Amino acid sequence: MSQRQAVFPADRHALYDLHQYSAAIRSGDLLFVSGQVGSRANGSPEPVFEDQVRRAFANLRAVLAAAGCGLEDVVDITTFHTDPQTQLEAVMKVRAEEIGPAPYPNWTAVGVTWLAGFDFEIKVVARIPG
Repeated sequence: MSQRQAVFPADRHALYDLHQYSAAIRSGDLLFVSGQVGSRANGSPEPVFEDQVRRAFANLRAVLAAAGCGLEDVVDITTFHTDPQTQLEAVMKVRAEEIGPAPYPNWTAVGVTWLAGFDFEIKVVARIPG
């Protein structure tokens, strides 16, 4: 049985160590990225919601880049929202800028009551180009 191959971005933020998780795990040509939030380097959230979503995508891009892939390699997305009804418009705006045109990856949006002080989280599975 092979060991987990952890992937971390060069500028890893404090939450990985604080909560003891890997940014991503590589398995073969798949990359399973842990939920990324709009965390600044010190682990604190961006205070403005749209900025928090943008920072979450920036953190996601950094993890993907550390594994040699990008948003174009993402095949599945799960997003978590503390207030989907009021947040979805801002999320869709940022998502359109980040993900680009069709064909789109799979996407599941989930409403939650708690995200450890954050209001948005994005988790993905990507295929690492080879």
